[in-house]
Amino acid sequence: MKTIHIFFTVLTGTFLTTLLACNKKEQDFLYEDNMLAVNVKGYNGSDETLSVKLDTFQVTEASPGKFDATKGCVIPVNKPALHLSITEIGSGKTVMSKELKKEDSPATIEFFYFNGQVSKMPEIPALEDDKIKISYMFTPTVTKYAEPVDIVLGKYYFTPKVFEEITRIKNVKPNEFSAPVSVSTFPTTGQVYNGQPTAVLFLVYIYKAGTNEFYTEGSGYTWHATSTTAPKPAASTASSKVYIFEETPVNNSMRFSKKLEL
Repeated sequence: MKTIHIFFTVLTGTFLTTLLACNKKEQDFLYEDNMLAVNVKGYNGSDETLSVKLDTFQVTEASPGKFDATKGCVIPVNKPALHLSITEIGSGKTVMSKELKKEDSPATIEFFYFNGQVSKMPEIPALEDDKIKISYMFTPTVTKYAEPVDIVLGKYYFTPKVFEEITRIKNVKPNEFSAPVSVSTFPTTGQVYNGQPTAVLFLVYIYKAGTNEFYTEGSGYTWHATSTTAPKPAASTASSKVYIFEETPVNNSMRFSKKLEL
């Protein structure tokens, strides 16, 4: 299943050129200075296109993937509020229903929709010099693994072909965001292990919680030492990332692919 991810933030200076009456039939009515400004920004990873409306006024139709729409409306003098609705067009399922008043403008609403669940978007950690900060959501769509895992960040030394743990995010539940973790940046060339020069890879392994055993043990899928890794940024550059990733095995060898990177 894909991911939905909707973030409402407000860009205050952009609404002046997009303000419209929300219902054209009411354009002849007298209006107060009742402006309602909404910015809809996010990520829709479901199989459905989302319809976002204020009353009958279409804000946007968001197909799967990232989207960004800014709209402004006038609240008619005879109406106390406008009704914000987000629905799946194909299924008709209501994802969000909310009344917005003049006092709510500019509206700021956080919205994350995944596996039929509504939640808040994870906070992206602040960028810091010489640090890599990462948060994960792991979606085991193939193995259906349901137990917590440890997501382990480390260095793989080609000589003597060994993985060295740097740190781990413990007890990460599938389909939930982990706490962020921070590691120092490092070069992948010019490294030495036990006195021998070696190249290094930045890899992210997934173990059964509290162990050094791959979560794939017993599943029929194997773990490749260098090709099976959760998504990660470059090792030598400071970054702050949130990843959602899923299983995409190649034959019986486990692989992962990004569904979302923030």
